[in-house]
Amino acid sequence: MTIKRIAHKGTITAGALLCMSAFATSASAADCSIKVGAVLPTSVDWGRPIAEVAQYAVDLANEAGGVSGCDVDLILRDSQVDPKVGVDGAKALVDLDGVQLLLGAVSSGVSMPILTSVAVPSGVMMMSCCSSSTGFTALAQEGKSKGLFFRTFATSGVQAAVGAMVARDKGYNSVAILYKNDDWGQDISKLIAADLESLGITVTTSVALNDAQPSYRAEVTQALKGKPEALYLALYPTEGSAAVREWISLGGTQNMILANSLKSDEFRDNVGLQYLGNATGTDTASPRSESASAFVDLYKAKFGSEPNGPGLSNSFDATLIALLAMHAAGKDASGSEIAAQVANVTDPNGTAVSADAAGFAKATEILSGGGTVMYQGATGNVRFDSFGDVSAPAVTWTFTEAGTKEASYITLEEVDEFMASVN
Repeated sequence: MTIKRIAHKGTITAGALLCMSAFATSASAADCSIKVGAVLPTSVDWGRPIAEVAQYAVDLANEAGGVSGCDVDLILRDSQVDPKVGVDGAKALVDLDGVQLLLGAVSSGVSMPILTSVAVPSGVMMMSCCSSSTGFTALAQEGKSKGLFFRTFATSGVQAAVGAMVARDKGYNSVAILYKNDDWGQDISKLIAADLESLGITVTTSVALNDAQPSYRAEVTQALKGKPEALYLALYPTEGSAAVREWISLGGTQNMILANSLKSDEFRDNVGLQYLGNATGTDTASPRSESASAFVDLYKAKFGSEPNGPGLSNSFDATLIALLAMHAAGKDASGSEIAAQVANVTDPNGTAVSADAAGFAKATEILSGGGTVMYQGATGNVRFDSFGDVSAPAVTWTFTEAGTKEASYITLEEVDEFMASVN
């Protein structure tokens, strides 16, 4: 007879009391552990909370009994939002730690080389919270991701569409674009340009920025030449701060539209709130659902603040969905076997389960019995299409002294309708 100890719970069942001698002489199931790898940017201020939320989700899973009766050991590698560093970290997790599941990365420019050079060749499943490039969709359509890649963040098309909606609603007639010169930046810059032009808004120029340049004055000067009424920024906080300071100092407009990557206290503080009064941010959003509100309450209880940073709800759902799929596949499952179980965790006809310790425990019981569940999480009832993509509502936001505040909420139906109209 074997005894299963529920990790982190302090209660002993009647059955367990009858078998204490057996417990003393044999290892319990929770004495085992399962390694899961994560490649996330812990060395940047906006990336650290994404990693902390992933660890929190793992802690909740362990509180509920773990995966296949084993505690989950999250092994975290810092990507530094650098493709080479991210790939090196992923290789170490796969080759040295033997993980079959990778969480991450943040930034499509880091996730893409990890997927193509590490995850796919090694047959490891990859679940990203924060990679939006449509390049992943194209890769899946060509069969090159082998069904191993999923993401809980909507494609760049959603953010680009919302950015174009902001420009339209603000009455801007011309917009310049500054974007990060990586997979994500190249993708979203093309999408926003096409959407703006579909609305009859002139794109005066589109300029790429590389990492770690001593100055972005040449690029900013180029963007200023067309005298645009507004500036669209698809950058991360480090280069975004430097570029906007140059932009303002050279007399550029304070009418700005920001991708969600700039939803950062670092960016606000480095630029100065006084220069961001006309800046409008864009982001995908959680639906207005009970499960999304429950996540906010969980987050506030754990971290003592609102989950205002980018990717937090997506990181939470990515982690729990992946762990449930791993449980359904079995603790010794391969990456492809884990990936095959994602559909049984997000089955619209399955039993509804909440995204907390109680919901995780309920889900593992149902999955162990051969059933399916409908995961209801921080981003709602997550549904992946055949390419591992999700759709999402959206929000616009503005900076405040305390962080950010929502300016408007755009339903999934409104997003889809707008995207159809510009396409």
